[in-house]
Amino acid sequence: MYDYIRVASFSLGPDGRIDQWSERATEMLGIPARYAIGKDPIEAFVPRELRETGRRKVSEILDGREWTGLVPYRREAGGAADGLAEIYVMPSETEDGERGAVCLVVDVRALRGIETDLAASQAVFGQSPMGFTLFGTDLKLLRVNERFATVFGGPAAKYRGGTPHDFLPRPEAERMTAALRRVLETGEPVTEMQVVGVLPGAEDDRRRWSVSLYRLHGASGRPIGVAALASDVTGRRRAEREAANARRNLALLNEAGARIGNSLDLETTARTLLDVAVPQFCDLASVDLYQGLLSGDEAPTGMTDGSAELRRVAFASAVSDAPLATAACCVPDDGPGPVAVGAVHRYPFNSPCAGALRTAQAQIIPGRESDDGPELGAVVHSTLAVPMVARDSVVGLVQFSRTKGSEPFGERDTALAVELAARAAVCIDNARLYRREHERALILQRSLLPPGDPEAAGLDIACRYLPGTTATEVGGDWFDVIELPGHRTALVVGDVMGRGLRAAVAMGELRTAVRTLALLDLEPAEVLSALDEIARGLGGTGGGRPAPGPRSRPGATGATGATGATAATAATAGADRPAATADLSEVYLATCVYAVYDPVTRRCTFANAGHLPPVLVEEGEDALLLDVPPGMPLGVGGEPFEEIEVDLPDGALLALYTDGLVESRDHPLDEGLQAFRLALSDADRPLEDACDHVLSALDTSHGEDDIALLMARVHGLPKDAVGDWNLVSEPRSVSQARELAREQLTDWGLEALVDTTELLVSELVTNALRHGHGDIRLRLLLDRTLVCEVWDADLAQPRRRRARDTDEGGRGLQLVGLLSAGWGSRRTPRGKTVWFELALPDDESDPADPTEALLSMF
Repeated sequence: MYDYIRVASFSLGPDGRIDQWSERATEMLGIPARYAIGKDPIEAFVPRELRETGRRKVSEILDGREWTGLVPYRREAGGAADGLAEIYVMPSETEDGERGAVCLVVDVRALRGIETDLAASQAVFGQSPMGFTLFGTDLKLLRVNERFATVFGGPAAKYRGGTPHDFLPRPEAERMTAALRRVLETGEPVTEMQVVGVLPGAEDDRRRWSVSLYRLHGASGRPIGVAALASDVTGRRRAEREAANARRNLALLNEAGARIGNSLDLETTARTLLDVAVPQFCDLASVDLYQGLLSGDEAPTGMTDGSAELRRVAFASAVSDAPLATAACCVPDDGPGPVAVGAVHRYPFNSPCAGALRTAQAQIIPGRESDDGPELGAVVHSTLAVPMVARDSVVGLVQFSRTKGSEPFGERDTALAVELAARAAVCIDNARLYRREHERALILQRSLLPPGDPEAAGLDIACRYLPGTTATEVGGDWFDVIELPGHRTALVVGDVMGRGLRAAVAMGELRTAVRTLALLDLEPAEVLSALDEIARGLGGTGGGRPAPGPRSRPGATGATGATGATAATAATAGADRPAATADLSEVYLATCVYAVYDPVTRRCTFANAGHLPPVLVEEGEDALLLDVPPGMPLGVGGEPFEEIEVDLPDGALLALYTDGLVESRDHPLDEGLQAFRLALSDADRPLEDACDHVLSALDTSHGEDDIALLMARVHGLPKDAVGDWNLVSEPRSVSQARELAREQLTDWGLEALVDTTELLVSELVTNALRHGHGDIRLRLLLDRTLVCEVWDADLAQPRRRRARDTDEGGRGLQLVGLLSAGWGSRRTPRGKTVWFELALPDDESDPADPTEALLSMF
């Protein structure tokens, strides 16, 4: 204590003068001993105004009285007071028995500092709301404050001489002792060390304190102990834990929103939910969906009692002992064993899981001992059974489980689990609804495509259709092969812009319209013009959603300089015209290429409505893009379509296709067209194999769009399968036509058709003489059927009518209709053609008898 107080001393002789002066007095008062000894302290050090009082006090002291008081002093003689000292004067005697005095001097400033320190110490130990302890160098308590004593009970003096083992559990006490020893030895403080303990009489109330330790030193610098400052952070830790849980929950919800629902596959969505939940939210999890939902039922059955069949579609575990975890988590309540992924099962009616499904309310299921042994109960100690509810319908059940060592589920966890399950349920229900619409659209689309392998005269046909993946909606791609009179064939490939069921319906309407227009035997350009009018009406009458704008198709040029179709350019060209051009936002846009092949002339006529150009491969040559005028997409209107004629030699390969074959997100159109041409140039193989080769060589697995491919190899009708004659416009040409038909059928070995053919040829030539003008042309074509065509220069189309009993004529076309498999007429550039078709005789059926047909008319 004297290191802090620093006491000085001097003595007075019998004469009242200073006879001794300590070195501490020199240091404290700043007055050398040579100046002080022998001096009257009153005259030397006391200010003038206090000298009278000072002399009186000195006299009293020398008379044997003690005195204590504050005395101003000056450091130099004659100066003003510049200090204040507290002096304690005690009377003394010399060897001669005379009176003297001994004086002890303390600097008032030092005393005030000590007083302040004592007050601060008293405040810490008596008034601080934080626990404060002082450990000695032997690591025993020297003193604790009142707060510490209040928390642990008893007076503060009770803990003097104690150790951390007296108020902390053994593991925490040993950790605290080690920290105290380390601080005492190294001098390095320890801040915010977490210590856990219990309060006396409240063993269930675990408290957490934050303790800071630092070493104490005396004035000389030697260690005298360790001070510990502790604050109760139980509430703060609880708040921090709740805040961390809230942040974790928000992060989980954010991750769930970003990941769940990216796939339209039900099982994938369920697995993604578990990827988000395990292990961030729970240790084990499983997802069960109603079997009816997975099998495509409109609504899952058994949702009222919760006992319908469910299928385990996903399971995830963060527990190292996976079989044990599976058995503990995935057994239906009161079930015989674990449920594997893919297995179908039921929950008993009175089980918590069935109750959750029945009430659409989450239930917390505590861990239970298994009938197979207590080890299962040691794994899972808390499970949340959460029904997956979407649009007020339960689609399945998800179970979240936590193993021992993790906190059991609480209300906040239940709310989070319900939110996660609800998000997944909506995505699963959306996937179910999409899958249903996708399947219906696909069924509709496939039903509208040509069944089996189409056949055509003078052509070998191979076709392929690949729908987009389940992640994309069904598109509007289609193709068709249409038989036309005269053994001609119409080849059609089109693409409705847009996706989904309505696009498939629009595709069906356009395909039906194409077939109807084709059977009217219109020219390709006329077919597309009529189809354009129909497409413009689909947006309003068909109720379809507006299609996107025309897709840009960069041009592609082959060796012949042919340029690919650019729908965007065509649409822009039409947009400049204020004529009756349809509003693109109110119609379905579609692209289409329409080609008519004549196997007699081996000539093909093309018309294009914004579609990609056909590709032609001649034997020994590279594949070329045909220079077909691109035209505008169907539904834009305002522009006529152009035609071109291309001679196709025998052995040539013609390919019509949609953009899904040559364009994807990873492969630009130009690259796709180049790869397509290379694949076709290397397609010198059977047509079906060539078709498969093209699909394998190109990127057809992207699934971004439908793919339609129509390939035809040309071989034409042989010359001996065609009979062609010109007849003059006179009556004798009727008999000549019969003779020519009889001779030709005899050469072909079709004697069974001679009578019928003679009769019908006679009727058509007679009609051409009576109602037409100019020369007459007769042509017989033999392929899979027999076709007879009669050409004249008159534009008037024949019309079939029912003759009355009194009419002498008007029964010719009735007879043609009765005896032929089909008949019709079409315009030509210089007149018209009337035709009929007869089926070739076989062993199972006989040709029609002309006599019976004639009798049936009367």
